[in-house]
Amino acid sequence: MYFKDAAHTLHQIEVESSRTVMTQLLAQLFQQATPEEAKILSYLALGELNPPYLGTQFAIAEKNLIKTVALLLGQDEKTIAHKVKNLGDIGLVIEQGMWHSTERLSISEVYDALLAIEQISGTGSQEEKIVQLSDLLRKLDPLSARYVTRIVLGKLRLGFSDMTILDALSWMETGNKSLRLPLEDAYNVCADIGRIAKTLKDGGIDAIKAMQITIGIPVRPAAAERLPTAKAIMTKLGTCVAQPKLDGFRLQVHIQSNGQKSPTIHFFSRNLIDMSHMFPDLTEAFTHMPVQSLICEGEALVFDEQTDTFLPFQETVKRKRKHGVESAAQEFPLKFFAFDLLFLNGESYLEKPHTTRRQALVKLFSSVSNGVLNVVEEKEITSASELEAYFNTHISSGLEGLVVKRPDALYQPGKRNFNWIKLKREEAGHLDDTIDCVILGYYAGRGKRAKFGIGAFLVGVFNKEEDRFETIAKIGTGLSDEEWRELKKKCDHIAQPQRPHNVVCAKGLEPIVWTAPEIVCCIRADEITKSPLHTAGKTATSLGYALRFPRFMGYREDKAATDATDINEIKNMYQYQFER
Repeated sequence: MYFKDAAHTLHQIEVESSRTVMTQLLAQLFQQATPEEAKILSYLALGELNPPYLGTQFAIAEKNLIKTVALLLGQDEKTIAHKVKNLGDIGLVIEQGMWHSTERLSISEVYDALLAIEQISGTGSQEEKIVQLSDLLRKLDPLSARYVTRIVLGKLRLGFSDMTILDALSWMETGNKSLRLPLEDAYNVCADIGRIAKTLKDGGIDAIKAMQITIGIPVRPAAAERLPTAKAIMTKLGTCVAQPKLDGFRLQVHIQSNGQKSPTIHFFSRNLIDMSHMFPDLTEAFTHMPVQSLICEGEALVFDEQTDTFLPFQETVKRKRKHGVESAAQEFPLKFFAFDLLFLNGESYLEKPHTTRRQALVKLFSSVSNGVLNVVEEKEITSASELEAYFNTHISSGLEGLVVKRPDALYQPGKRNFNWIKLKREEAGHLDDTIDCVILGYYAGRGKRAKFGIGAFLVGVFNKEEDRFETIAKIGTGLSDEEWRELKKKCDHIAQPQRPHNVVCAKGLEPIVWTAPEIVCCIRADEITKSPLHTAGKTATSLGYALRFPRFMGYREDKAATDATDINEIKNMYQYQFER
């Protein structure tokens, strides 16, 4: 397949507003592709070269790309910079070029060229990257160059996520979404969308259903539902087990011995990013784990040995850095508390009940006594009063609550259900929990905030079924002057010239600046109400949901936008308000 043909389809998708038509266009593209091309297309359509856990980092500054475009179009840099500012997209500027390439590069040739550019490092790497990128762009037609440029800058943003890719793969096979469930199940245990596409093209749906855990590829984590009281949880679960809810980094640990003295160890974050380089102290601790292969989940927290206490998450998050990792490990030492076992010595534990997984986890971790690796505390609960007392014990010690679990529950990757239920600290107001929202844009500032250029911002929640973001609140409180400036800077970095296709917003609520739906923030509100304006959960026959008196609490950098609170959670939380 020629890249030019793929670029033409991407253009059709970009101007299309119908989710169904976008899915069909992607399906047609996958239909024409070879298995390897389908793998590549799955990455490129999301603006990536690799699965998310590996990430894509070209590290080419836009000002350097402007130099490239200026040379390519035969114009000076100042003119190009002015056009980029006016159009808000360097891809649209480069598409104005009138050059005529005689080469027809394939999908694989463009992909390989981009991989080679990404991997250039060392002294003079910026110059070398620009040279190779210029050479690639000259070989492409202007429309293809537009999309390659956006991919390099991390600004492709066609308005869909990996969920639409799964729908398109189903549509490719059947002409409808009937295979979405088995495809999503496979993706949940092997979070590599390109591998899913290639496997389906190679072996059909039977090969998809046979996919298993692979060490080094993250499993999409299970998530907990919410209930408002201990009584509601006991009514739902009956006899259960409870674990303290620790406020640290949720990490998925992968170990593969490979018969070597030092095993290969990976740490994946909640949003499936490989953070292994950030935790040399944990790597050292896990090196001595007596396993051939292992996948477990746990929380890593900064521990203050002088006071024998855990520090707040704000201190723990300081470990998340690219530089000074070793010194940070000494200044903010971590302890790891495992809470689940997914895979051990070549055997999947996903289909085993919680009690079996727990027993194996305790046995394994008890064989390593280094003071760093631990198993989270767990208590069997038989009554609401017992759960309430256990909850209060941990709240008084500074923790934010409990995770209550069904003893016979299997581990269900990527699912949010009542196998796990959160019970968190109550706050004033009717809404007793925070909501993770996605920033969709901002409004101009008035009065004191006029000088900031921002006075309020729009947030939404995720609708997984429709693969889109729906508005739920306009927020103007909870930030200091410096935080308003920081928020504007973050938003301007991902500003969009128009409303993204995967954002649904009512007329009259549109911000002056749209952003790509990427920044996740934590919001507290007094309650959830019904709204004729906001689009969260809104249908032709029912009102949407909105947050009453919403306040900004901070950013959730450990979550991807598609991991934000979804509309089904909002519906449940709305009902729970009346059950207290």
